[in-house]
Amino acid sequence: MGRSWRCGAPACHPPLAVSHREKGAQRIAALDERAEALGLRPGLGLADARAMHPSLAIVEADPQADRRLLEEIAEWCDRYTPLVALDGADGLFLDITGCAHLFGGEQAMMRDILSRLLSQGFDARAGLASCPGAAWAVARFSGPAIVPPGAERQALAPLPLSALRIDARARAGLQGVGLHTVGAILDAPRAPLVRRFGAGLVRRLDQALGQAEEAICPRRPAPPLSVERQLAEPIMQVEEIEALSHRLALTLRQELERRGEGADALQLSLFRVDGAVHRLVVRTARPVRDPAAIRRLFREKLAATGEELDTGYGFELVRLSVLEASPFAIVQTDLAGESREAEAALALFADRLAARLGETALRRPVPVESHVPERAVRMVPFAAGQQKKPAQGPAGGERPIRLFARPEPVDVVAAEVPEGPPLRFRWRRATYHVARAEGPERLAPEWWREMEDAPERDYFRIEDAEGRRFWLFRQGLYGAVAEAPRWFMHGIFA
Repeated sequence: MGRSWRCGAPACHPPLAVSHREKGAQRIAALDERAEALGLRPGLGLADARAMHPSLAIVEADPQADRRLLEEIAEWCDRYTPLVALDGADGLFLDITGCAHLFGGEQAMMRDILSRLLSQGFDARAGLASCPGAAWAVARFSGPAIVPPGAERQALAPLPLSALRIDARARAGLQGVGLHTVGAILDAPRAPLVRRFGAGLVRRLDQALGQAEEAICPRRPAPPLSVERQLAEPIMQVEEIEALSHRLALTLRQELERRGEGADALQLSLFRVDGAVHRLVVRTARPVRDPAAIRRLFREKLAATGEELDTGYGFELVRLSVLEASPFAIVQTDLAGESREAEAALALFADRLAARLGETALRRPVPVESHVPERAVRMVPFAAGQQKKPAQGPAGGERPIRLFARPEPVDVVAAEVPEGPPLRFRWRRATYHVARAEGPERLAPEWWREMEDAPERDYFRIEDAEGRRFWLFRQGLYGAVAEAPRWFMHGIFA
């Protein structure tokens, strides 16, 4: 609903409730402020709610859409910290260690988050503490609050047992013996609590007090290097984004040079005014830290994105991050005065082509540890081929410049028996007369991979009367079995 949901005029929208099916009946799952003001509560039957307030607007719950929305909010929260984790169906954990001073302190940071979410139409609550358990508790049961380190007991004592994130059975058991708040069990003996309500209660209590570690799994790994620019006026033009990416790359180069590294993968994050986030990723065939080269790569990426890049009301925050980095080797010019400029130019061309058309637009072969020809080489994206350590190539003689993905059947009209090369053969409706032949080169099947016994192959390098060169192989021998051996074309030489 966005900002229109909080337009302020009473007649803008009727009270809103979200319903879901629970135990065979439609019940209220969530309410807006106006519906709560009418005295309605989650869990109330839908028929009773309509009887009490006929003007109540009701929509069906959509858990998948709610999840997508929560993930989009988590994307937006990346502007504050790269360590953002989902918490259930309605919460987020933000690890702001080392980030608060960038926003004027913890109080100012929390105020900025809540005010921005409110302007986007969300009713958010926040809590800040030195451990996730205490932050979770105060966010849901105390409103916006900051718990100083060491003050967890005082902050948690007046809160209900639900603030400890314990299961409903343990909570009901504690309430059944008259324990209704966290403070009622803070100083209680641990052994009876564990014996009666399980070890989970004590573990949650220690986590809330910061006495037990609790790991948070962020949605995205934190990039090793990142620079950003907060803009006073939002930008909308592609040229402005390109220019800003160049300025950010200038700052990034200093840190890359200090580390002796270059970027193998870069991400440009564009944070829109209304909360949407666009992420553009480019990968490079060689480590790069030249700002001009980085700008050209993102120019191609922006051109390829085209209309998919919805600028809306503009971008107010732009961040350039290094996702992957590797040592940057400075190559000295050799004694002949030649450098590796041609290789660098090829890598830059491949990077720009990949940024415009996708990483699979340009591929290169890399060797694989296999002596079977069709398995000995694998086609990978150009950048991956540059960074991949070459495997041991197949042993054997000369290999064709073009290898077919699947061997094609060949009709041999005449051949030297029992193991000789063909004298004349027919392939693709054309007949070829053999002038020269080399071989055979026998290749056995990889018995540890084959599902069934595969025949051996005898390969021949063939040259016809007109100088064309082929790579054929024979399966079987003449006279060894009742059936004649089969011939296949597997490649063509230059």
